[in-house]
Amino acid sequence: MITTDTVRSPAGTVVGRREGRVRRFLGIPYAEAPIDARRFAAPVPRRRFSEPYDASRHGATAQAVPLSATTTIPEPSIPGDNVLNLSVVAPADAERCPVLVWIHGGGFLAGSPASPWYDGRSFARDGVVTVTVGYRLGVDGFAPLDGVPANLGLRDMLLALDWVRENITAFGGDPDRVTLAGQSAGGAAVLALLSSPAARGRFQQAVSISGGLFEVARDTAHGFLERLGDRLGVPPTLEGFSSVSVAQLQKGVGDLRGEEVLVLGPVTGDDILPVSLAEGLAEHGLDVPLLLGATGDEFDAGVEADAAADVAARSARAAGTRITDTLFRAACPRIARLRRKAIAGTWLYSFEWPSPTTGGATHCVDIPFFYDVLDAPGVRAALGPRPPQKLAARMHADLIGFVHGRRPSWAPATGELGDTAREYGRPGAAPTADVPGGYDPVVPAAAEAC
Repeated sequence: MITTDTVRSPAGTVVGRREGRVRRFLGIPYAEAPIDARRFAAPVPRRRFSEPYDASRHGATAQAVPLSATTTIPEPSIPGDNVLNLSVVAPADAERCPVLVWIHGGGFLAGSPASPWYDGRSFARDGVVTVTVGYRLGVDGFAPLDGVPANLGLRDMLLALDWVRENITAFGGDPDRVTLAGQSAGGAAVLALLSSPAARGRFQQAVSISGGLFEVARDTAHGFLERLGDRLGVPPTLEGFSSVSVAQLQKGVGDLRGEEVLVLGPVTGDDILPVSLAEGLAEHGLDVPLLLGATGDEFDAGVEADAAADVAARSARAAGTRITDTLFRAACPRIARLRRKAIAGTWLYSFEWPSPTTGGATHCVDIPFFYDVLDAPGVRAALGPRPPQKLAARMHADLIGFVHGRRPSWAPATGELGDTAREYGRPGAAPTADVPGGYDPVVPAAAEAC
């Protein structure tokens, strides 16, 4: 049975829904709509609601058009101006529960906080309040344009974290126990904010799932923007891009990007990221416990055509020479090495369960396990008809324990050979196993990068 549920918070009165023991408050604006003069400006806190706010459905998404026709994660695009919104899912009768703030992925160009894979019902069941954040994407969120504050998407996330600190108590959350988590670009954003002096004190723990040190050189971004402007027939400036709709820009980015992995994203040299992410991680956030890892195959898996190809793929993985290893997996021991003086600790994991649909432990297929939502729409299309519930229960329990402030049971990492990583779902093994040297094939590359 679904009933209405009302919360009175500093932001105003919010009316959501309650279903059993789960309360949902969806699409709550935390900033004024980024339109007109605010489109390419730092976010402004939303004024207090003068009337009860209807939070019964997901709000508008910054993704106006999807980046590609098909995606592993269902990522609905919802029209509207108030794209800087967040959703809260909380246990019934919650009081001072720990809070998980989730940043969605999508290459900083796409993605949707309204995905059913991000529903926090299992976290609510286990005494955690989840907050899923929408932020500006692509040109609007990450283009380094003259006259525009850099890293607008990260500034949006910081303002959302401020909203959490001011309002989450009214929803049953503890503002002093906030874990910032995300996957892919969201995981990279977590690491960027962990490296930022501007983010200090806004969260107490961090989780990066398939993230990395994905900063974009300004010259690289400017080159892409010049090509985008030529394609759209506008100068690559604030004035030029302001004359083009968000949907046109996102379609242009999707058409032009091709196989490039990262064309827009966090840039350094401003007040948010004054130094490189590597330098920032070695200096900031050392009092914040960090859990991070990657899938075994990310973007390298697929059903092999023959035995020789399979042997070659296995050899490449053992040598740590794949795209997955250089972009994602090597980042894990590298970050642990940068944070080796962290008083709070860094823990590594590796997701190894091969989806029969994608042919490996590929990018994004771990999310329904961490969220424990194997019954969500689109899961079986990506994971096959029988994804193992026992694995989801173990992974979710580990994440719940971390969010509740419990130290992981395996040894913290320092970025050296022999560091233990918790492996999830390796074929022929138990659902979890603590493996010394789990990231050893990519440790030399990680050490060299440092």
